[in-house]
Amino acid sequence: MTESAFVTRSVMLTDVAREGMADLIASRPDVPAYVVPQAVMDRVAGFHIHRGCLAIGEYPRPRPWEDIVTDARAVLVLERIANADNVGGIFRCAAAFAVDAVLLDADTTDPLYRKAIRTSMGATLVVPFARTERWPAALSELRARGFAVVAMTPAPSAPALHATATAIADRPVALVLGHEGDGLSGPALVACEFHARIPVTSSVDSLNVAAAAAIALYDLRRSRT
Repeated sequence: MTESAFVTRSVMLTDVAREGMADLIASRPDVPAYVVPQAVMDRVAGFHIHRGCLAIGEYPRPRPWEDIVTDARAVLVLERIANADNVGGIFRCAAAFAVDAVLLDADTTDPLYRKAIRTSMGATLVVPFARTERWPAALSELRARGFAVVAMTPAPSAPALHATATAIADRPVALVLGHEGDGLSGPALVACEFHARIPVTSSVDSLNVAAAAAIALYDLRRSRT
């Protein structure tokens, strides 16, 4: 995975964690490392940190979303994704399938929330992301930049994703994912150029949004190879 551009200020870890991270700690003599008993770490955090390691980093200044999509070929766009584990899972998928950037509306959970970072296996610290307050106008702006903006929806009327992926194989794509319960809002659906679904059996009405992201990104990637 690409090295994170975030600045680490200090690390707190137990003796056991220090043994496992000795090489990494030695490679960063500029970062203070505080070794403490497990009980001290738990008191500082307010809960049991079973992995035995915490770090303090600088929260980055917000980046204009227009900057991170310049020259991008694959972008994920999240609307009202509420669960931190889902946000982290989506970022993990983004890293796995070489997504260039992730755009978030104002209501999507912070990718730097600890649960999102953990579930992403650190991908939220690596994959570029930005928020947009202009919603859903940002989707129209992506279309104006040449992106094929694809709304993921379980609606039976939507074409199967594979057909859409094949049709847009030569264009940069922005894949739009919506709220875990309600899906994409009406205005977001209208603003997207394409609608697409992942065909599933009648046993379920939809997939978990992170699972849907993985399948959709795989299908898009396969159509471009």
